[in-house]
Amino acid sequence: MNILFTCAGRRNYLLHYFRESLNENDKIVAADMQITAPAMAIADKPVVVPHVYSKNYVDIIIEICKCENVNAIISLNDLELPVLAAEKSRFDDAGVKLIISDEKVIDICFDKYKTILFGKQLGIDLPETYLALNKAIEEIKIGNLRFPLVVKPRWGSASVGIEFPANFEMLELSYRLVCLKISGSILYEASKQDPDNAVLIQEKINGTEYGLDILNDFSGRCVQVYVKEKLAMRAGETDKAILRNKPDLEDLGFRIGNALGHIGNLDCDIFESDGRYYLLEMNPRFGGGYPFSHVAGANYPDAICTWIEGKDYCFDKFSRKYNQPFAKCDTLIRVLK
Repeated sequence: MNILFTCAGRRNYLLHYFRESLNENDKIVAADMQITAPAMAIADKPVVVPHVYSKNYVDIIIEICKCENVNAIISLNDLELPVLAAEKSRFDDAGVKLIISDEKVIDICFDKYKTILFGKQLGIDLPETYLALNKAIEEIKIGNLRFPLVVKPRWGSASVGIEFPANFEMLELSYRLVCLKISGSILYEASKQDPDNAVLIQEKINGTEYGLDILNDFSGRCVQVYVKEKLAMRAGETDKAILRNKPDLEDLGFRIGNALGHIGNLDCDIFESDGRYYLLEMNPRFGGGYPFSHVAGANYPDAICTWIEGKDYCFDKFSRKYNQPFAKCDTLIRVLK
């Protein structure tokens, strides 16, 4: 079994986790725009590819699959997910298992406003959210919305462009700044589908932040939920976390997973405030917080590898090491050039 990781980037730890579940003759292929990406250094076959929005991007990925006898693909980037999902039939024809949710699921997660609408349908608490700046200002003036707020790209990734205005002047400046950041960044391509409504103004929820790793099988059925309390963040990723025994949050994770019907892991952000759980974001991929679930007893890569082989998986292998804090730390590896 050979697995291709696209947009491999810094996720070298994830490649290590999968390698532990592969046989000696199996191969890990990594694709990235930069040969110096850390994950490329530990792949059996690193391949440099163009930008995900390049016209021939999917053609190149399919060619890599053919040349390297790839059985399955795992994408590690939000922007790439809709690009690959739209071409799922081509990968099916090539005999490659695309471990990516369908286009509808990805759209609900990638479009943060549709995430809000999804949460409302499930009856989940959500931060007050507006697409129009003037509407948000009106709500502030009548007391339905209070500073500080969150201003962020509607189609966002890796916390790019998020601002926290504390008054009217900062709100207007933040809105303009986020618009400019979108226009000058990789987020512009995704935001072109509705450029006049590409920025969200949200109520800022204060409280305890949790990250849920919600694992669905290949039929979209939720099978595991790990709940981590986030102790610290850095550059948009979980930097310190601890597994918590929260049955009510696990139940919420199962509700979300079964209703969404995603494939593989869902990285889900929840805030607890005044005894209520607020859904913030969902990312249908392995997130930067997954290692904290892994070291606490989960082994999602092992389950996925078993499913790729068409076999059932026994979750008796999993454990749950509650209340043991873990932290990421920087390390150096020799990269390719």
